[in-house]
Amino acid sequence: MISFDQIIPLQEQLAQWRNRNQTIALVPTMGNLHAGHLSLIDKAKQCANKTVVSIFVNPTQFVQGEDYENYPRTFEQDMDKLAEVGIDILFCPDVEKIYPDKMQLQSQVTVPELDSILCGKSRPGHFKGVATVVTKLFNIVKPDIAVFGEKDYQQLLIIRRITRDLFFRIEIISMPTVREADGLAMSSRNNYLNTAERKIAPLLFQTLKQIVDSIMAGDLAFTQHQKNAISKLDKAGFKTEYIRIRDAETLQKPAAGDLVILAAAQLGKARLIDNVLIRR
Repeated sequence: MISFDQIIPLQEQLAQWRNRNQTIALVPTMGNLHAGHLSLIDKAKQCANKTVVSIFVNPTQFVQGEDYENYPRTFEQDMDKLAEVGIDILFCPDVEKIYPDKMQLQSQVTVPELDSILCGKSRPGHFKGVATVVTKLFNIVKPDIAVFGEKDYQQLLIIRRITRDLFFRIEIISMPTVREADGLAMSSRNNYLNTAERKIAPLLFQTLKQIVDSIMAGDLAFTQHQKNAISKLDKAGFKTEYIRIRDAETLQKPAAGDLVILAAAQLGKARLIDNVLIRR
């Protein structure tokens, strides 16, 4: 594994591989790696000759009052995990390399409609930060393939949109959410849960599955399902931001196609998100 924190040397190495007709896969991360990240890396290794993993805690996707300063940073442990799975390059730039000018002077990428609803509504500017940093990483690495998880479903759709709209010649591959044995979606922010909260946390996924069962049984009272689920979670100790049943392709109101049930809820210091797809 070669580690780079500078852009030009990274690009020079990638150019050598590209000149040998070797394909390159990118897995962008913010570090604090867990089994979910490692599943993305495993897929990337299957799909390309060379695998690049980035670790960059992106300040522009944290809104005011969030946990940027306290976000778990476990670089040495991450290095060990990446060396063990055998990636080819670790790209770990500092903030000044990715954002060379003052933040208010930076060019930014927006995705109309998708970036201002659901998590974008409760975290204004978050997806602008995500879209901007992913665009920068795509331009720096120029991968053939990029791999993302489906837990951040709205993020995944936004990345697919910028890839299409900005004409990146990159195949976006998504991987299913990796879960703990009790169903809780793996996330770096699960570390914020105390013992009591950790016992409650799986109820989020269980509640989404109950909505799926109702819909599959023919009960299409979507608004009532949403209200019931929010009430159930709040009574259990969550502060639910939203439960929404949406079209899986557009995140707009449900139509005749596939559905996705999306949720975001605060539990103690942890903001948990999850989703379940319904194929129709």
